[in-house]
Amino acid sequence: MTSLLEIVDLAKHYPVASGLLDRSPQSVVRAVDGVSLSVAPGETLALVGESGCGKSTLARLVLRLIDVTSGSICFDGEDITKLSGSKLRQLRRRMQIVFQDPFSSLNPHMTVREIIEEPLIVHGVGHKASMRARCDELLTLVGLDHSYASRLPHEFSGGQRQRIGIARALALQPELVVCDEPVSALDVSVQAQIINLLKDLQARFGLSYLFIAHDLAVVKHMADRVAVMYLGRIVESGPRDILFGQPKHPYTQSLLAAVPRPNPHFRRKRYIKDGDLPSPLATPSGCRFHTRCPHAIPVCVKSEPILEAVGDTHSGACHRWRESAPYVADQ
Repeated sequence: MTSLLEIVDLAKHYPVASGLLDRSPQSVVRAVDGVSLSVAPGETLALVGESGCGKSTLARLVLRLIDVTSGSICFDGEDITKLSGSKLRQLRRRMQIVFQDPFSSLNPHMTVREIIEEPLIVHGVGHKASMRARCDELLTLVGLDHSYASRLPHEFSGGQRQRIGIARALALQPELVVCDEPVSALDVSVQAQIINLLKDLQARFGLSYLFIAHDLAVVKHMADRVAVMYLGRIVESGPRDILFGQPKHPYTQSLLAAVPRPNPHFRRKRYIKDGDLPSPLATPSGCRFHTRCPHAIPVCVKSEPILEAVGDTHSGACHRWRESAPYVADQ
C-alpha cells in the first residue's frame, strides 16, 4: 500500500550555547536523530516513549511547524521539507493537529464559532453562510449541540473543549491528523469517549492518524501499528498485536511491564535498571539504552544497533534480540 506520509532519516538538532556571554554553540541536543516512519491512508500509527524522547518534536516536524535539520518528509509522494509560501499554505489544509491541553489550545477570547471558522477564514474557504453551516455541522459531528457556538471555551468541560479542538482540526477536511497526547489531560471516563469519537471519525472520513501517547492501554485500543521512541530514535516498530505480544527490544518490554496491574500479589520481571533517562545533551555511546538495560554487553557500549527486520512486519534496534527470552505478556 502506498504511504500517505513517509519519513526517512529525519533529524532535528538544537545547538546549545556554552554560557550567557558566550553564545557560540558548544553542544547539540539531538531531539530527533535519524527517524524513519510511514503512515498509510486510513491508518493509525502510535508513537510511544518517555517524556523527552522527541515525540512532540517529531510531530511538529511532520507538520512543518519547525524546520528539519536533515532527512526528508514526503506527504502523498511530495517532499515537503523545502516547501514555503503558498505551497506550504496549501499543505496546511491537508494536515492538522489535535493538541494535548484542550484549554490552552483554544483562544479564551473567541467564541466556539470563531474558533472553528478561523481555519476556513485563513484559507478562504467558503463564505459567511457556508462557514456558519460548516461550524454547525462540525459541532454535531463531534457530539455537541450547535447552540453552543456562541459560548466561550471556559464554559465547557475538558472533554467538551477537546471535542471543539477536534472539530477545528476537521474544518478543512484534512487527510492526516496528528494527535499529540489528545486524552492525557482528561478524566478516564472521558478519555474513552474521545478515543471512540476519533475512531468513528476515522472510519467515516478515512483519516490517517499519527497518535502520540504515554498510556499503552489507549494505544492498544487505538493503534494499527506502534513505533517506540527512545532518545530521538525509533528502537522498535510493528503491528500493534505483535509488538504488544512479542516485543523484542528491552525498552519496549520495560514500557509494557510498567503498566499498572490491579492484582497486589502480582510480581513482574524487571526489564530495566534503576535510573533516569539520560540527558539528550549527552546521549550514551553505542546503544542509547545500554545504561539502563539489564542485558547490555560490551558491544552495546561501542556500537549503535540499526533498526532491522525481526519479522515480516516487525523491526527492532537491539544487538541481542535473537538471544532474548520470549516476552511473557501479563494475563
